[in-house]
Amino acid sequence: MSVASAGTGALVAAPIDPLSASLLERLGVASSDFVARQLTTSMVADSQLVLTATRAHRGLVARLHPRSMRYTFAVADFADLVDHIPDDQMPTVTEPGEWLGQIASLAAQRRGLHPPMAADEADIVDPYRRGPEVFQAMAAQIERWMPSLRRALGQAGGADPQRRREDPALAD
Repeated sequence: MSVASAGTGALVAAPIDPLSASLLERLGVASSDFVARQLTTSMVADSQLVLTATRAHRGLVARLHPRSMRYTFAVADFADLVDHIPDDQMPTVTEPGEWLGQIASLAAQRRGLHPPMAADEADIVDPYRRGPEVFQAMAAQIERWMPSLRRALGQAGGADPQRRREDPALAD
């Protein structure tokens, strides 16, 4: 399994914004090797799960590869959908690629079972060329959804569900 990043309107070859790098560093994520790249049709077609910052980005991904609608979600929408999957219905496979495919399918099946989030809750604010307070707002939005994302994606990375319950660093 690999995780990659690309933009729908990337400043190709640009480094990460210093404020984003600072926020990531505080979370223990190295970003010094980051280089922006443009999202391509083949990237989307070869993926099992695509997460976007906004619903508008999801639409742009779908234009690149219409079949991706079933496995492309705005991050907040995905987190909200998987948050409502009962534990006993979570995937049981251990291979990361299969896990991603199954969790994307389960999230897609949940669409329409409860009301969608309001757009202002579902879209992550774009802090590009804006002040530190907007970067903090973006980080707060992402942090809000991290427990659900960890639950849904943690096992795709090989995390043992029992260990997640016992280790506070991995807990929701």
